[in-house]
Amino acid sequence: MFDWNDLKYFLAVAESGSTLAAAQALRVSQTTVARRIAALEAATGVTLFERRQAGYALTPTGEAMLASAAGVRDAALRFEEGAGARSRDAGGMVSITAMEIFAVTLLPPILRDLRAAHPGIHIHLDTSDEPRDLGAGQADIAIRSSKQPAGAGLVGRRIADNPWTLYSSRAYADLHGIPHSREQLAMHPFIGGGGPVWEPYRAWLRQYRLEEAVVMQYDSASGLLAGVRSGMGLTILPSFLADREPDLIRCIPPRDDDTTGLWLLTHERLRHVPRIRVVLDFLAGALTRLARE
Repeated sequence: MFDWNDLKYFLAVAESGSTLAAAQALRVSQTTVARRIAALEAATGVTLFERRQAGYALTPTGEAMLASAAGVRDAALRFEEGAGARSRDAGGMVSITAMEIFAVTLLPPILRDLRAAHPGIHIHLDTSDEPRDLGAGQADIAIRSSKQPAGAGLVGRRIADNPWTLYSSRAYADLHGIPHSREQLAMHPFIGGGGPVWEPYRAWLRQYRLEEAVVMQYDSASGLLAGVRSGMGLTILPSFLADREPDLIRCIPPRDDDTTGLWLLTHERLRHVPRIRVVLDFLAGALTRLARE
């Protein structure tokens, strides 16, 4: 099977009559053009050009193949134009639901870049920590931290691992050290609460007999982040976020059985709606790049 990209070299040489002129038109080296033509001939088993001192001349076979190659190019251009038009037409409102802690930290620069790339799309950001029902139309797209997303008809992808574990600020660690054992943990104050994360967090504290160490409770996960940043004490945070906070230090590794992930989801009936597809693809690219950093 030949490389489809080699057809552009074939057409450029056929239309200009030389590898030099084709190279200038394509902004590549003359050697590259000659090599791609040779590769195309080898892959197809036919000789497309006669190499002459004055340049390249189409063989009868090359002449016969010229119209087909031009048809492929024209079809590719129509595809590109259609995709561009579809992207430009992908305007309208898209609602995204995400935990407040992600909405106020990770998402603002991503949504800024989305707005610049697709000005016709308008975003409504729901920062409730309670999961929205995508099947019932409560949101179009969800960014969730969970072990396995719950809900009928959900489609999407797991972006990265996102276990919740224990963090302190660097300033706090400089003053009080970093605890690594149950005995050391008991000597430090904890920041509790965090809305829906409080139940599993409290279970973790109960496991280590640390419930009495909680000195402050917030009603949202973003409150946990604010509290630990202030140097008030230790708290549980999602690692996908907290590991990217330059002022925070992970105190202990996540539990081996914590398979929580960061998920990007929509409902199956929305996945091919142009404006939803554009936002999904943009978010997936941006969050995946963050995961690889």
